[in-house]
Amino acid sequence: MLDIKFVKENREIIEQAIKNKCSKPVDISELISVYDKRQDLKRKIDELNQKKKIAADNRAIEDGIALKKESTILETELADLEKKYLALMIALPNIPSADTPIGKDDSENKILREVGERPKFDFKPKEHWELGAELDLIETEKAGNISGPRFAYLKGDLALMQFALIQFVMSLLTNEDVLEKIKNDAGLDISTKPFTAMIPPVFIKPAVLNRMARLEPREERYHTEADDLYLIGSAEHTLGPIHMDEIIPEEKLPIRYVGYSTSFRREAGASGKDTRGILRMHQFDKVEMETFCSPENCYKEQDFLVAIQEHIMTALGLPYRIIICCTGDMGDPDHRHLDLETWMPGQDKYRETHSADLMTTYQSRRLNTRYKKKDDKPDFVHMNDATAIAIGRTLIGIMENYQQADGSIKVPEVLQKYLGKSVIANEKKS
Repeated sequence: MLDIKFVKENREIIEQAIKNKCSKPVDISELISVYDKRQDLKRKIDELNQKKKIAADNRAIEDGIALKKESTILETELADLEKKYLALMIALPNIPSADTPIGKDDSENKILREVGERPKFDFKPKEHWELGAELDLIETEKAGNISGPRFAYLKGDLALMQFALIQFVMSLLTNEDVLEKIKNDAGLDISTKPFTAMIPPVFIKPAVLNRMARLEPREERYHTEADDLYLIGSAEHTLGPIHMDEIIPEEKLPIRYVGYSTSFRREAGASGKDTRGILRMHQFDKVEMETFCSPENCYKEQDFLVAIQEHIMTALGLPYRIIICCTGDMGDPDHRHLDLETWMPGQDKYRETHSADLMTTYQSRRLNTRYKKKDDKPDFVHMNDATAIAIGRTLIGIMENYQQADGSIKVPEVLQKYLGKSVIANEKKS
């Protein structure tokens, strides 16, 4: 949610953001009118309350009754205006950063850099689902019979590799020495305070998900009617609200969390897309970063999160590129959105595996998450969320980039100590 003062003083910027982000239109004139009426009613109610106090002090019973009736009418009117005002305010998108490209969709995103050498094969590389079937690592047919389409079993060494990835990433993000190295390699001037490891809830109340500005599109969410709860689509959905309605002392910033969770998305608009393998699933696992920082550090914080993502992919030996998303390919809450796309040789294309979203105060205003300097009034924190590792898609990247001519898959060196082997081979052939 934006600051109403900013909205009133920067109407053209707001209208341009709505247009550039292809967001639903919002009548700014109506919003400002509702806000002004709301403020006027609040003043009238305050005046009535003063008069009621005087009437009570003077024991003017009839005056008190009349004033109470008038006050009740105005408070009912105010409640209606509050709902209308909030509905209009939360419909406004965040303002894109100055370096965000203006464009209608992902075809107009901008490549910032490509890193790593793509592997060269003396054979036709296979897609992950082919490797998964041949090595008995992925089972989708039985999962489909049991749970439906877009579900899968990960088996044997691939399941163990998932836990290896989690251990590797968690040990990295909770180690200040490693974070110091990442900071220095990226040339950043920022705190290297470690992340707190978290396993967050996978259910969330609708009202809280709405405060996170992540309730919509509802058709992508799984909802349990009996309990009126949603299953999260990412760990950030329940990590982001952890400090709602709190005031954080400035000296505690930045606060950084790294959370592992299973996530759920209905993929309502993905009919017919990526139906083979584990690329686009209803149920998947991620390790997600969520941070809270002061306004002056928000861009550096996002750059640090991206540097962490790049460090992970470099350590895994996976070629990737960094994309800054255009206005038409970013969410309404995003101020600046960066994606990391990993090279998938079996598919002969880059695929998104990571995102990094800077929200500024858009979410914290809705969540009422503030920080306080020692001798100043509270202000809203700036929030970032970013993928540490999207496990399914990273497994795909490893399988396709590390495949061998004999059908085996090499294990990235950094994962070998967790997995206990250097090669995943076909047991029937060996």
